[in-house]
Amino acid sequence: MVTKLFKSGNSLAVRIPARMKIGKAGTEVEINLKGDHMTIRPCRRNLENLMDRFSAFDSGFMKKGRENGTEPIREW
Repeated sequence: MVTKLFKSGNSLAVRIPARMKIGKAGTEVEINLKGDHMTIRPCRRNLENLMDRFSAFDSGFMKKGRENGTEPIREW
């Protein structure tokens, strides 16, 4: 699918065709740019699937604890 970029104030905007919508106007999205590849996805800030994310860690995760438990001294 091809769409167009356009100027919106001092920003560059992209038209997202209606059939590709991922939310409604005002939905916060996260934009990641890696090289010339851009990803746009809705922000997910709820904790609904938090336990599923933790269950992805293997049983030995953090078994030995942290390698270095001290914080470096930082200059203010």
